[in-house]
Amino acid sequence: MQSHTLKRNNPNKKGKTIGRGGTRGKTAGRGTKGQNARAGHKKRPEIRDFIKRIPKLRGRGKNINTSIQTKSFVINIGDLNKIFKTGDIISPQTLVKLSKTKTVSGNSPKIKILGTGTLDKSLTIQGCEISASARAAVEKAGGSVQL
Repeated sequence: MQSHTLKRNNPNKKGKTIGRGGTRGKTAGRGTKGQNARAGHKKRPEIRDFIKRIPKLRGRGKNINTSIQTKSFVINIGDLNKIFKTGDIISPQTLVKLSKTKTVSGNSPKIKILGTGTLDKSLTIQGCEISASARAAVEKAGGSVQL
């Protein structure tokens, strides 16, 4: 075997033909004459100017349909019955102190109280969202709800 007799395993790919028979010949897919046929052409879309003036919500990505409001932390009436004593005041701050919830970026979290479970202690609820069934259970047990 000599170097001038060597053959490659895979032959060279054929170059794209030019002219009328080629895939990108004559106008090279640019139509005919004019601004659009020239190299480096830029037609500034008119609507782009209006789009650029609109403020953007940055960083939403794929989750653009998710809510940007903070979600409430949910606690049931049955859990409150286990944690607190009769006459206690329930607020977001007291729940953070008992480490039942966490602060959200340094602020006390939103809390929603739901009516699952039973309540047999009179409790005062302050600064929490509360469902209708939970409100009825608190008032039935002799407690009060203050928003």
